[in-house]
Amino acid sequence: MARTGSTRIFALLATVVRVVASVIGALIIAHAVFVFFEANPTNPLVEFTAGIRDSFGWFTKDLFQPDDAKIGETINDALAALIWVIAGNLLSKLIVRLAPTSSAKA
Repeated sequence: MARTGSTRIFALLATVVRVVASVIGALIIAHAVFVFFEANPTNPLVEFTAGIRDSFGWFTKDLFQPDDAKIGETINDALAALIWVIAGNLLSKLIVRLAPTSSAKA
């Protein structure tokens, strides 16, 4: 069964969406690890991941506020990363489903 050009484009788009969402999720998790283990906040890598978290994980910032701020930020970061990965996978599957199907008969 040959794939049409538009089907390939949809598959490529779905892959790009999944990879981008996964990379964002991984960078947010990296920030959670840095926070949990109290990495130097002025380190460029820590600053970079904090910027990614602030840009793409803002929707869970201060969602949970336990007594230990470090635990709260780690939980909020992990939740943001999980949402990015799940949303990316769901959107990717939706894109694949919307791809036109071949109506050629063998």
